[in-house]
Amino acid sequence: MEISISSLDTIHEAAREFIQHIGEARIFAFYGKMGAGKTTFVKAICEELGSTDVITSPTFAIVNEYGISCDNKSPLHREDLGESIYHFDFYRIKKLEEVYDMGYEEYFYSGALCLIEWPELIEDILPDDAVKVTIEVLPDGSRLVTC
Repeated sequence: MEISISSLDTIHEAAREFIQHIGEARIFAFYGKMGAGKTTFVKAICEELGSTDVITSPTFAIVNEYGISCDNKSPLHREDLGESIYHFDFYRIKKLEEVYDMGYEEYFYSGALCLIEWPELIEDILPDDAVKVTIEVLPDGSRLVTC
């Protein structure tokens, strides 16, 4: 799948398209250079799924949990996604032991949607069914999301 994001004005449209194609997948590994828009795209996905939480990069916390209300009115709300979204940022991870210590398995195997930034630092422990999502900045400043 390829999704084009021409500007910030179209990011929610791109997020809706992404959500419509996630199927049964629950773990998404977002690859892209610094400034490619990973956090911004994750934020749009969470908002489109109906989270009303403040969506920020979990750079220092490593993981943020965002709630999705059961009485959600979002047309993209899916009961099968549960009530939480986990957003990870492994940019500051120095060694895998830090990830073991945080109990990553409880998140990855919870059945909840897991959106992971900087997954290249933990590839050895990513589940086999994790979907690789690449965000590329094109010369005109637009973004191309591929998975």
